[in-house]
Amino acid sequence: MALAIPDAMRAMQLAAPAPVAEAPLKLVELPVPQAGPGEVLLKVRACGVCRTDLHILEGELPPHRSPVVPGHQIVAEVVALGPGAELVAPGGAAGAAPLAIGDIVGVPWLHHTDETCRFCRSGRENLCEHAAFTGWDVDGGFAEYTVAPAGWVYRLPAGMDDLAAAPLLCAGIIGYRCLRLIGVVGDDAGLPSAAGSAPASADGTAPAAGTPSAPRRLAIYGFGSAASLCTQVAIWRGWEVYGIARDEEHRSLARELGAVWAGEATDDPGVLYDAAIVFAPAGELAVDALRHLDKGGIVALGGIYSSPIPAIEYPWIYGERVVRSVANSTRRDARELLRDAALVPVVSRVQEYPLEQANEALLDLKEDRVCGSAVLRVAAE
Repeated sequence: MALAIPDAMRAMQLAAPAPVAEAPLKLVELPVPQAGPGEVLLKVRACGVCRTDLHILEGELPPHRSPVVPGHQIVAEVVALGPGAELVAPGGAAGAAPLAIGDIVGVPWLHHTDETCRFCRSGRENLCEHAAFTGWDVDGGFAEYTVAPAGWVYRLPAGMDDLAAAPLLCAGIIGYRCLRLIGVVGDDAGLPSAAGSAPASADGTAPAAGTPSAPRRLAIYGFGSAASLCTQVAIWRGWEVYGIARDEEHRSLARELGAVWAGEATDDPGVLYDAAIVFAPAGELAVDALRHLDKGGIVALGGIYSSPIPAIEYPWIYGERVVRSVANSTRRDARELLRDAALVPVVSRVQEYPLEQANEALLDLKEDRVCGSAVLRVAAE
């Protein structure tokens, strides 16, 4: 049965970048958008607040659209189908049933790609030359309604709470992408198995040849939303996690989630890491991670923005050590993260705000007053 859709909606809109302390987001009334061909109209239930939103507000990411409604960790209900949307498999999943009115879905940062460029054709759609991003190129989820292409939204696992699901749509997905690029998840990582044994092979049978039985060590720098979510997946996969954060509250969260050690970047963990992920937008942490990396290890830089990286001395990278950035994510990353999050199950630590307090949520995020994930509740479940 079709739902009644109003003509106007509330939204938190950014007219021009400004310091978040100046509350640049303004509560406005906008027309409810209409779903075009292949799109769905979504009634937003919750939207996570991400550091990328902060970079957009403060101009560290140059404006792509002005004015714009930010927000790209959207949990929403399908309330209308545009022409042809009923023929599209959500999330690009072959064989998936098309969306229907009433489905609860998630919308991430990557809004859509051209699906034809050399990167899309080779399975690297996260690098698409003509990609569009939710809340940057198109209006996002800091509003009561939004639209998205049916092939780029994702059915959420049954029973997932709105507020808990929202951080998975960016913090979770980009964390999962980082884990894939350092070998924690993916086809070569095997499936998780009983504690103390080697990971099972991809078909769930014998351990893969050459797989070490001892846990591997993963350092995570910047213990915010993405770190809190991917820590749980990494531990589920049999890795030891070392949490690095500036304040004790975030180090305590790392320990609560199962990290074997937590400290500041200046502390000595007494071990070398097999891999590291840097979520904090501080370039010097990339060098710190590299200096504590074992031979053959990988440092993944998980932020979309960072301060400059200091000079790297060659001995620190010698021994086939790798430093690599992580850009956006693919639809496969999103599908597999949502699947695994339900299996673990991943627990989201959420700090809730109403829609009209989006500025306050972003200021709390900037000043490290959020332990876990900030989420706007837009509409009741």
